[in-house]
Amino acid sequence: MTEISATNAARNFAELLDAVEHKGERITIVRRGRAVAHIEPVANGLGSDVKSLLKRHPVDTQWLASLRETRDLVVTEERF
Repeated sequence: MTEISATNAARNFAELLDAVEHKGERITIVRRGRAVAHIEPVANGLGSDVKSLLKRHPVDTQWLASLRETRDLVVTEERF
């Protein structure tokens, strides 16, 4: 995987997209020495790709609690 600074990524964004789209390259954007983003080709929708993506990201155990808190903040207006 190629690494590029955020500054160079901004300056050469069209070229990055061309490399990803036409050559299938995977690029890591680095800011202040730390990887902050990946640019890679979009998967063709295979179930195995989705499964692999989900395995790479940990389960957010607080998501349901956050969703409930957000719902509690929503005020429903009655309309006549």
